[in-house]
Amino acid sequence: MTDATTPGTAAPLSGKQRVLALLLAMAMFVLVVDTSVMNVSISGVVRDLETTVSGVQSAIALEALVSAAFILIGGKVGDLIGRRRAYVLGLLGYAVGAMAMVFAQGLMAVIVFWAIIGGIGASLLLPAMQSLVHGNFTGDDQKRVYALVGAAAAIAAAVGPLLGGFITTYLSWRLAFLGEVVIIAIVLCGIGLVRDVEFTGSRGVDLVGALLSVIGMGGIVLGILVWQEGGEAVGALLVVGAAALAGLTWWLIRRQRAGRSTLLDPDLFRSKPFRLGVSQQLLQQIALGGIMIALPIYLQMVLEYDAMQAGLSLAPLSLSMFAVALLAGRKAGERPASAIVLVGFALLTAGIAVLIPIVPRAEFGWGLIVPLLVVGSGLGLLVSQLNDYTLGPMSEERVSEAAGTNSAAGSFGLSFGLACAGAVLLASLAFGFTRESESSAVLEPAEQQRVAQVLDDDAQVMSNSHLSELLAGQPEDVRAEILRINTDVRPLALQVALGIPLVAGALGTLNALRMRRAV
Repeated sequence: MTDATTPGTAAPLSGKQRVLALLLAMAMFVLVVDTSVMNVSISGVVRDLETTVSGVQSAIALEALVSAAFILIGGKVGDLIGRRRAYVLGLLGYAVGAMAMVFAQGLMAVIVFWAIIGGIGASLLLPAMQSLVHGNFTGDDQKRVYALVGAAAAIAAAVGPLLGGFITTYLSWRLAFLGEVVIIAIVLCGIGLVRDVEFTGSRGVDLVGALLSVIGMGGIVLGILVWQEGGEAVGALLVVGAAALAGLTWWLIRRQRAGRSTLLDPDLFRSKPFRLGVSQQLLQQIALGGIMIALPIYLQMVLEYDAMQAGLSLAPLSLSMFAVALLAGRKAGERPASAIVLVGFALLTAGIAVLIPIVPRAEFGWGLIVPLLVVGSGLGLLVSQLNDYTLGPMSEERVSEAAGTNSAAGSFGLSFGLACAGAVLLASLAFGFTRESESSAVLEPAEQQRVAQVLDDDAQVMSNSHLSELLAGQPEDVRAEILRINTDVRPLALQVALGIPLVAGALGTLNALRMRRAV
């Protein structure tokens, strides 16, 4: 494969193409923003439905689990029933979930309609959407639309908490989900603009492959979610998931050699550009997930910002990501995709490297503006190129399963980045609390272990103001020492957590050099 193209500015999209591209971007925006809105609406949902925080968090985890577990199957379903029909069914599944949130009176409705039906909708929608971009646009137009859809996902991930926080704080969380229904209705009104592309490959059904993919993807994602929540049996879940994926690989190769239909064509991975593209999608999403868990915690835990202030502080990241993705998409064809990806990962890595030493020193959110602009620009370059680099060369016969694999890598990467950075953060806090308490010259030996345990169990999700209220009955010197420990440990733990996206960015940069050699 070569990604070199004739230099020059690409011709603009026609009127109908622009509308279709915008509708696809709106669909992607809803897909990504939905979970963000749910995350920041937890307190409102708990209060209005008279349920528990753990119950709502379980519903959020279940939605992520269902969408990841069925995403490979979703791509195959699109082949069998038609990609446009799968796209419509996915949107309707999301609409059912969002409408259920508007009228829900209990947690069961959230679990059944939002988590399960909505999760299945996501598994149908994402591969079908990527396949329809491939089938409805060609050449530079295809690159620009992939960039636009990627930019919509990026802006949704970044501004979702701000948007949800505003609506939840000043209006009602139900209105946020009603807004999703309205956007989906608008997207469905334009379905006549979407040209379906007939699938000409095998229409056989690989039930064993489907089952192994559900167990494999589901087991790994569930293991990550349990790890994030500090639960048990994490290792067993990860082993079961990995074993199922290894079994899936063996099964696909065996079934292909027998000349029978497979859930996923193993020959896809014989293409070096496809392997590189999928791995870069994984690394980009790990980096994004790590950033989006560490920075909001820093802004709300250390600087004591509310959801609105934290969202505004992250605006340089989201706006630069969106703007650069659009600009790079419009300039499609002027530079090889591999070169743009290399610059994107280099900027991402450099921005995080600059951000890490700033974290303990910044006294306000806008002190992070320069590294956030650099990180956002890098991510914008990546989302503008990776989908087209990975899926652009695919034939119509293979694009659905390729899109499903690409989507699965992205979903897994985001989940892993969020969970791994969160787990590293908590582990670093626990280690730091214990170390500082045991070396304290103020705390008595009998108090040191108790203080370390209290900080580890309770203060890890509290600001200094809340901790000060908790320590109101303690002697002044003890209270001051505990607050000092809390103040000293948290920035260091956040720096360690930011090492996850830093490593992902560095690996992506090295991988991008391989992409350049593959041209």
